Formats: sequence, C-alpha cells, structure tokens
Amino acid sequence: MSQLRLTEFNSADSDRLRPLLTDCLAVPRWVDTVLAGRPYADRNALLAAADLALEPAEIHAAMAAHPRIGEKPAGGHSRAEQSGVDESDAERFRAANAEYEKRFGHVFLVCANGRSGSELLAILQKRLGNTAETELTIAGEELVKIARLRLDKAVST
Repeated sequence: MSQLRLTEFNSADSDRLRPLLTDCLAVPRWVDTVLAGRPYADRNALLAAADLALEPAEIHAAMAAHPRIGEKPAGGHSRAEQSGVDESDAERFRAANAEYEKRFGHVFLVCANGRSGSELLAILQKRLGNTAETELTIAGEELVKIARLRLDKAVST
C-alpha cells in the first residue's frame, strides 16, 4: 500500500488499513488500538496513539517477524532501517547475535534507523548485561519505536 494522507487514513475502511498497520507492527491489539482512535487531528495524535506498551507474548510474536541486525533482508522496511550496517560488521554481528540469542532466547531488537553498525553493536553488547525481564521490556519499547517510524512514513499530512 502506498503512502496515505491523514484524511484518507481517518476515513478509510478498517479492512483497507489493517495490512498497512500490520506491516508496521504485527500485533493485533496495537493495530486495533490505532484503528479505534480514528479520526486523528494530526500526525502527532496518530503517533501518540501508536505508543502502546506491549505484553510479553505480543513482543515475542512480533520479534519473530524481524530479521537479525546485521543480516541484510531481501527488502521491505528492515533493509532500509539497517542501512547503517555494512558487510564489514557482518561477522561481528553473527557472533554477538549468537551470544545474545543464547542468553535471552530471542533475536536482538533495536530501532536501527539512522544508526551505524558500530553503534548498534555497542548497544547489543551493553544490553547483554540486562536481566531477561528488562531486556524483554526494552525489546517491546524498540518494537513500538520501529512501528511509529514506519507509521510516520506511511501516513502524510
């Protein structure tokens, strides 16, 4: 689906918007919350509605759709969002991702947009010191940041 103007987003049928929102964040409750808040006075109100605390099960389900940082996905949002990660970082990310996944049981998730590979790697290494509970909370917050970024790109004024 191409970019929508806010007026179109506010008036479109929910069934038309559901795929666009699911592409931003594959969490049904988040999609339903954003849809239920319409009409939005402006994009700031829309993005504020998208700032929803996720439940652990929702975080785990949504993480399953995300590629590992440092692995270049074929296309879609993640390819552009990880553009700061280059091939020279790939081997270091493979090792760091493996350590992270062994410790926490899920992929490392961070809003990568606009960050360099070395910055992302430093964040990953720092977060290895978190408890599993803290890390899951941070991953949920990062998912919402990613969703807001994607939604901001999908809906114009």
